[in-house]
This record gives sequence, C-alpha cells and structure tokens, in this order.
Amino acid sequence: MTNATPSAIRALTDEVLAQEAALREGGGAAGRERQKRLGRLTARERIARLIDDADQFFELGLWAAHKMYPDAGDVPAAGVVAGIGSIHGRPCLIVANDATVKAGAFFPQTCKKIIRAQTIAFESAIPIIYLVDSAGVYLPMQDEIFPDQDDFGRIFRNNSVLSAAGIPQIAAIMGNCIAGGAYLPVLCDKLLMTEGSGLYLAGPALVKAAIGQVVDTEDLGGAAMHSQVSGTIDFREPTDEACLDRIRSLIDLLPAEKWQRSLTGIAQATTQKSPDALYDIVSVDGRKEYDVRDVIAAIVDSGTMQEFKAEYGQTVVTAYAKIGGHAVGIVANQRKRVQSKTEGVQIGGVIYYDSADKAARFVMECNQTGLPLVFLQDSVGFMVGRDSEHAGIIRCGAKLVNAMSNSVVPKITVVIGGSFGAGSYAMCGKAYDPRFLFAWPNAKYAVMGADQASGTLFDIIKKSAERHGKAFDVEEINALREKVKQGYVEQTDVRYGAARGWIDAIIAPHTTRDVLITSLSLATGKMPQARYHTGVLQT
Repeated sequence: MTNATPSAIRALTDEVLAQEAALREGGGAAGRERQKRLGRLTARERIARLIDDADQFFELGLWAAHKMYPDAGDVPAAGVVAGIGSIHGRPCLIVANDATVKAGAFFPQTCKKIIRAQTIAFESAIPIIYLVDSAGVYLPMQDEIFPDQDDFGRIFRNNSVLSAAGIPQIAAIMGNCIAGGAYLPVLCDKLLMTEGSGLYLAGPALVKAAIGQVVDTEDLGGAAMHSQVSGTIDFREPTDEACLDRIRSLIDLLPAEKWQRSLTGIAQATTQKSPDALYDIVSVDGRKEYDVRDVIAAIVDSGTMQEFKAEYGQTVVTAYAKIGGHAVGIVANQRKRVQSKTEGVQIGGVIYYDSADKAARFVMECNQTGLPLVFLQDSVGFMVGRDSEHAGIIRCGAKLVNAMSNSVVPKITVVIGGSFGAGSYAMCGKAYDPRFLFAWPNAKYAVMGADQASGTLFDIIKKSAERHGKAFDVEEINALREKVKQGYVEQTDVRYGAARGWIDAIIAPHTTRDVLITSLSLATGKMPQARYHTGVLQT
C-alpha cells in the first residue's frame, strides 16, 4: 500500500469497494434463509422496498465494528444498516437492524452508529425511520453497551429530543423487540408492527422466572395484543411488504413544502476537471506533491472558484465556490511547496502561522455571510521550530481552532490524504462537529506519520530495554522496529478509523462531488432550535 503510481489509489479504491460489497452481505446466506423461513425480508431488502430508488441509498457507517469484536466473530456493519434515501421526494434517515447478524443484537458500535444517525437526522432536520428487528443487547459486552453517555440509553434520550424538536420519527417492529430496546419504537411518533413480531420488556422465560407467570409470546407482546389490548401500536400490518407500503404512505402525508428536498443539485453544472482526474493527482503514500487547486477543480462548479487571500498563507487554500449550485467556503491543505515573501519556501501539507491566521479569518467571514464550509484535509500538522514559535504559531493555531469550534454554519470534512496531529483538529476533525465526515481510501488518521511514530516508539522501547540491561543484535533491532511500524500502520489505515465511527463513510475519490452535493442538500436544512416540550408521548 505504499505504491505511489497514479493507478495506486484506484486499485486501493477497488479493494475497498470489494470489501464493502462483502460487508453488505451481512450475516450471509444462512441468516438470509432464516429471515425467509420466518416470512420476513432482510434489512437491505426492506430499505430497497421503502425508498424511491435503491441505487440512490446514501449509506453511512458501513465499516462500523469491522474486526473489533474477534471473540464474537464477524459483526458486519455493527448489525445495523443506516443511511439516507428519499421517500416520495422527502429525504429520510433509515435505521434498520440486520437480524442476519447475531440476531440484530446491539454491540457497543451498534449504539454509537444509531446515535450518530440520530444526530445527522436532527442536524439535517429530516425524518428518521427505524425498522426494528433485534434480540436486544449483546449480553457478553453489556458493560460496554449499557451505562455510559454514548451508550444504549442515549438512543432513547435522542428519541425524545427529536420528537420535541418536531422531527418525524416512525418505527416499525418487524421481528423481535425485546427488553430495554422496546423503548425506542414506543418513543416515536408513529408505531407499526407486523404479525408474528414481538414487543415486550421480558420474554416468556424471564417472566416465568421472575414472577412465576406462564404466558405465550403472542399473548405477552404480539401485534394483536398491542393493537387491541395495550393500544401501544398505531398500525398492525400482516406482512413486511404491507408495513413498508404503510410507512411510504405516512411519509407522503408530510407537507412537501416543509419536507421535500432535492439531493441531486443543479444538473447542468459541470466541473473544470473530470472527477476521474482525482486518481492521478493524489498518491497513496502521501509523498507526492500536488496543487490542491486541481482537486478543487474536479469538485466545484466550473468558473465559480474565487480564491480568498491567494498570495498569503499559501499552505492553506481558502476559496468561495459553488458545488452543484450550493454556495460554499472551501478550506484545503495545499500539498506543494510554496514561496512566501516573508518565510521563503514553505512545505506543503504543513500549517504555518500565516495560513492558520488566514484560515481563521476565512471561517469567520463564512459565518458572517452564512456560507457552509467544506474542509479538504491532507495535513501533517502545524509547523514546529524556533522561527515558527517566534512567529506565534500556537497563538495563530489557537485562533483557527477557536474560530472553527464556534462556527455555526454547516461544516463538511473530506480527508483526502493525511489527517495528522493538531492539523486534523484545525481542519475540522471529528471532535469539531462536522455535519458529515468522509475519507478517501488512502486517508490516514494518527497523531503523526507511521515512520515518525514507529521511530519514536521504537526508541522508547529500546531505551527501556537498555536500562534493564537487555542488549539487541542488529536483526532483533530491525525485527522489533518493523513490528512496531506495522502495528502503527494498521491503526492509521482509514478502515480502522471507520470501524470506530471516526468517519461517516469511505468514499471513492471520483464520487466526492456527488457526495458533497447530497451532504450540502441535507446540511443546509434548518436545524431545530431547542425549546422545552415533550412532543408526542404515549399515554
């Protein structure tokens, strides 16, 4: 993965796309066959039937939990499918438990993925639909799922906040809905349930063990009982298909003037460079110099880019532009060497005091005019050394971080190369609340690059061993160094970060423009303002 030829990123992209196709298989043929025997559709079949165009499903968090739970086996996509699709022209965020994966059980990353989906729905002001089919919490990991701020309970808290904000929430129980998970659908505005599904806090076995009562599943929490006796559900449907058709009809009742939104941008707008040219600009290993303006030219509408302070702070490019007709401000790391009037040669990918100062001013200007911000990250961090410190790099860097942290306009980040150190923070990393965060397959996440980090870690290990009287021969030293480096390389791989929810999706470079158009269409929706009331409450 260190080949720097023009075809290397395309080859890596093909590798990632093949892995993603495997992830979409979920629990495999056995799980799909089980759903079929039960007369149920799979999660992805449900989504395909629900939305207007299955090919336009904008999936998020596909890599969640990848290789994270070896003791439990594979947990593709964290056992839940999440993404955005249009229903009668109204963009909706859909969360569907995948019962082919561990019976749809909740793992730690399942919770975090659903919470992220709820956040996106809230910030984008779009309806959210839950297709529930889950056996509940994965009990061997209950300590990592149950108690913390961003664990299981946060989902129910978000249900309540979304409802109070007026964001439509529809839940459909299309299989199991057991224990604490039962609160999710009941906290939604509308609740559907299919025949043969179950909704209860405790199953028959637990009820018998707890209070000695013998009751069958249907009488305890079947669709007929909840429709006729408890009154918990609003619609009882005979099949998955009928249930999904009902959801579509309910979404169609939402006023078009408030909820309908195009996700495709202006069709006639074109780019100066072909999006396919992106594969020839950037390298896999990040060592190739390039002009980030060439990247921008393959993303923005032709003839719309206006560079801000083009001759000052040149290691960061700031510019106004349009993407699919959406006006934006762009902040991008410049990866070629530039000539400064005051500093001489400045290294590409490094944020100097003047580029930090310029970027901060630009972020403030975009907030003044209400322009969304798009960050293109490929940074090795801030400049270090005596001259940089004398120039006030810490002060200027803090200025940028402050301006960006307090930005109120939508921010969208695309990691197109390195996302290292404080450079990641300054360019709107995950901790700074981007509405969406995407990454190319070649992206790297870490405090510093693999060579620098592995060298530092190796020196620490070597010195510690020497203090304890251990001597290394040359072969042993080289083997240890390589082991340290490989471990670090694995952690910097974008798939490692995607598994942990640090990014919303790994995207093919040539799709960047389309992804940004969709994201901007969603991000420019008016975020609800907090006001206290309970929303729809089951009584």
